[in-house]
Amino acid sequence: MGWKGRWRQGPAWLYSVMLASSLLAEVVSFALSSDTLKIAANPAVELGCDINAVVSCSTVAKSWQADFLNFGGFKIPNCFLGICFEAVFVTVAVLGLAGAKLPKWFSFCSWAGNLSALAFTYWLFSQELYSINAVCPWCLTLMFSTTVQFMAQSHAAVTVQDLPKGRLQKALASYYRPSLDLFVDAAWILVLLLLIFVRDGSRLF
Repeated sequence: MGWKGRWRQGPAWLYSVMLASSLLAEVVSFALSSDTLKIAANPAVELGCDINAVVSCSTVAKSWQADFLNFGGFKIPNCFLGICFEAVFVTVAVLGLAGAKLPKWFSFCSWAGNLSALAFTYWLFSQELYSINAVCPWCLTLMFSTTVQFMAQSHAAVTVQDLPKGRLQKALASYYRPSLDLFVDAAWILVLLLLIFVRDGSRLF
């Protein structure tokens, strides 16, 4: 595909970005888990990220959206799932940095898992803005880190793992080769920021 010599298209850069964002998401998931345990022990506790009525981790953590998965009366907090899934993405990034040529099925499944994680964080983000009416700084950090993680893995899937095949591969190659993704990714992040400030800008501080 002619990627040789293009440092932004190679495994060193892409999997380093994925690893950094995945590690950040993992740390945030642990922080959220710690807050969840604090609230379970003392529902009236004030968390360090409870800044005002809008920027409030405890408000989000006490909502039904924070642990809506229910198995026989046993609820699983989202942050616990985050710890598990982000560990997988950290592993994928490390394997990529090690130069492993991953099986096509594994590459696709890990990418699909990343897409699912991204969709889930966006769903929670929409709930914070339009239903819970409060934002959690940890959750926002997790959303942005998952976004960058997905961007990096999607890029690597095309330029490193040679996915998919056929015409779609050629179309994606023409997208990544001239670095058009940089402009799209920047616009993507900007839209997320605008959504936050348009909805809650005047109430954040």
